[in-house]
Amino acid sequence: MPFYHKLGSIPPKRHTQFKKPSGELYYEQLFGTEGFASFSSLMYHVHRPTMVKAMKEPVDLAPKAAVDKNITSRMIKGFEAAPKDDFLDARTIIMFNNDLNMAVAAPRKSLREYFYKNADADELIFIHKGSGKLRTMLGNIDFEYGDYLVVPRGMIYQIDFDTEDNRLLIVESFSPILTPRNYRSRFGQLLEHSPFCERDFKLPTELETHDELGDFVIKIKKENVLHELTYASHPFDVVGWDGFNFPYAFSIHNFEPITGRVHLPPPIHQTFEANNFVVCSFVPRLYDYHPLSIPAPYNHSNIDSDEVLYYVDGDFMSRNHVEKGFLSLHPGGIPHGPHPGAYERSIGQKETGELAVMVDTFRPLKLTQAALDMQLDDYAYSWLEK
Repeated sequence: MPFYHKLGSIPPKRHTQFKKPSGELYYEQLFGTEGFASFSSLMYHVHRPTMVKAMKEPVDLAPKAAVDKNITSRMIKGFEAAPKDDFLDARTIIMFNNDLNMAVAAPRKSLREYFYKNADADELIFIHKGSGKLRTMLGNIDFEYGDYLVVPRGMIYQIDFDTEDNRLLIVESFSPILTPRNYRSRFGQLLEHSPFCERDFKLPTELETHDELGDFVIKIKKENVLHELTYASHPFDVVGWDGFNFPYAFSIHNFEPITGRVHLPPPIHQTFEANNFVVCSFVPRLYDYHPLSIPAPYNHSNIDSDEVLYYVDGDFMSRNHVEKGFLSLHPGGIPHGPHPGAYERSIGQKETGELAVMVDTFRPLKLTQAALDMQLDDYAYSWLEK
């Protein structure tokens, strides 16, 4: 995050003695990225955060491509991903490339039996159904329907769900997830023309400090391999921290849409960016107000990007058949646009209630067998006039 936050107790000067009431020292840890050259936070532990007691054999989680080179438009029924009890087992990777993994998930149970750390990637977790609490070593964040949870790489966390009916869209980014640079000043502050601002972020609160020794399992994902380590101290033993590297949440409902007299292109919906891909939020908004405007999007060519649209809620005027949890993939190399009749039907419409998340990648996406098992037949031919 490009702004400062702190929780708990910290000494007035970094890298100096910080003592417990007993007179013993707290243990300082730098939680930083890009070596020592980018966002970081300094935290203070009750116990050494380095005490490994045991390690198990790693498990390969690398996604396998069922379709490696794709030029077919597809529609995937994301809600067909089977619910599973375990938070990690529930993740079903459907598309991936060298920049990201994209998964849908329906976890039934809270993640409480172990702790999790993704050392590969920043995680963007969109809450389609469900509510609960993200619990991290830097504090807790309550979440609900429509929230994006941004979890930086290396963050140890657990997650509590209020019910067993949960649906998530998860993007694992192998580069940092950031707010769009065209909405930021050179110092990192979100500018006046940005469709959201720092007030809209949910920051960590409720810093949990556990002074416990024992056996604490942390599952760590590194290079698409899952390692299981047992530590001697509770991972949530931080008494205080400050800095710029921490989890946060942002609600899609707080994205303020930009509108115009004629149809504006998808970049106006941009919410996050990373290396070689962006994430956009489509939210309820007024349609274009030129007297001859056509609110439906014009046909456009994805020449150098793959476009994935995840349908959340509302009526999508550009599609003749779409349901909650569907994901459309329109690959680079061919044009796409409104279904037959949608272009004409949009004329005269004043507003839309649609809600969707779009991921545009600038390298081709590969599809897993799970994606093919959930795809809608003949979607690629749905633009033919009947």
